[in-house]
Amino acid sequence: MTRIMDKTMNRALLAAAAALLIAQPALAQTPAALAPAEEPASQFERDRQSILAQAGQWRVRFDMRENVSFREGYQPLEEKLSAGDEIVRVVYDDGDRISLQHILVMGDDNGNVHIIKHWRQDWVYQPETVLTYAGPNRWTLTPVSEDQRRGAWAQTVWQTDDSPRYGGVGRWDYSHGVAEWASAPTWRPLARRDAVRDPIYDRYLGTNRHALTPAGWVHLQDNVKMGPSEGDDADLSAIVQEDVINTYRKVDNYDPKPGDDYWSATKDYWAGVRAAWEERVVASGGLYLEEEANRGAVTGKALMDWAVDVQQGRLTTEAAIDRARDLIGRATVAP
Repeated sequence: MTRIMDKTMNRALLAAAAALLIAQPALAQTPAALAPAEEPASQFERDRQSILAQAGQWRVRFDMRENVSFREGYQPLEEKLSAGDEIVRVVYDDGDRISLQHILVMGDDNGNVHIIKHWRQDWVYQPETVLTYAGPNRWTLTPVSEDQRRGAWAQTVWQTDDSPRYGGVGRWDYSHGVAEWASAPTWRPLARRDAVRDPIYDRYLGTNRHALTPAGWVHLQDNVKMGPSEGDDADLSAIVQEDVINTYRKVDNYDPKPGDDYWSATKDYWAGVRAAWEERVVASGGLYLEEEANRGAVTGKALMDWAVDVQQGRLTTEAAIDRARDLIGRATVAP
């Protein structure tokens, strides 16, 4: 598929400068105020089917590479390639709200299968508010204007423990035979692959794209890595541009049952976890949550471990949700 991103230095710098001046929407929280009927029914349903087409059984290829350095002396990293088997299941489909859960199903040379709850993407049609990443450890609930949300979908990406990561608002487009959704540039926290290196940048300014392909779909990210962390946002500068191309190819050569069994056993627990995060966002008009370089959110390990305890019968769903609510409540109190 033809790449749709301009890689020139001027474009990256202009995108960074524009986003520093204009708050960009990032994460859907509330249902649409404008009824889907205000858009042509065929367009709305076509959008929905494009989102739902991302569910299924996939072989994923992860391709990450830094391309253009904007800081003297900074040498872009070598390309990072990896692959894995991943199922994507529909958590809910309420018409104008759709949630998709990614689950890695990884086999080893000894015939063992390892299940990892991966990221989640939520879609909301014509959202009223989004949760904007506001710098290290902080997100802010931000309104979306009527002209921004009309006919648009917000896509929110959540981390493995269902804590927020990033999101954006955009419209599905079907020009030139490609079904594609693209966000405006939005702030997002460092991914673990970078955070563990103690880098000189502390956040990304990223554009997010999802496009359908004959074999499945592709997730494209154009990230400008920004730093330093000191001072106000106005003092941030572009350090290096990165492409991320995650390709999802439909396959049936592995058994998805271990992943589906995990989800069946833990989905009620994770529903309680999602509700706890949403309550904190709504109550505070945003979120404070500390992140660790080697793990991501400080809540990550415990929330993931309790899900395994639920699946293996060491902990009831109700008890695990109680623990999760307590942990999330304590972890989201700003110092």
